[in-house]
Amino acid sequence: MPSSLRVPFGYLLGILVLVLAHPSSGSLAAGGVIALAGEAMRLWASGHIDKTRALATGGPYAHTRNPLYLGSLAMAVGVAIGAGSPWAALAVAIYFAAFYPSAMREEAAFLRARFPEPYASWAAAVPLFLPRLAPAGPRATSFDWERVRRNREWRTALALPAMAAVLWARGCL
Repeated sequence: MPSSLRVPFGYLLGILVLVLAHPSSGSLAAGGVIALAGEAMRLWASGHIDKTRALATGGPYAHTRNPLYLGSLAMAVGVAIGAGSPWAALAVAIYFAAFYPSAMREEAAFLRARFPEPYASWAAAVPLFLPRLAPAGPRATSFDWERVRRNREWRTALALPAMAAVLWARGCL
């Protein structure tokens, strides 16, 4: 599936998850912990990345080459658990399987072309998706809140409590 459709289909996935949801206070609590961990990962990664200008290799990028996608996956899994619906979980799994492998391949190709030498050494030391426990690679970037703002991570940070509120209202009222 073309990665250019990832964001529009992500909005449709959110709507579908809400339609399929049968949350309970327990599912919301369990899912919330996982979703918050995912957003924490995204915030950490957003503070290290200067998109297209420099290769991010510090912070979470020393554990996985795709911490934003890993954080997004954790958030989506958390929301699916919070929704309390196996159908919502299946929809999330299908969405990620359809879009994220191609998105990671496209980004890897872009970074390899844009930053050939630094990318080669970083990619040799850091896994594509599943993180390594100990940091590796050059670790040339440091966290900066200005990058978080510039990368507009506030949108995702606000979407998470909004989704939680709608799920809570759907299941607990």
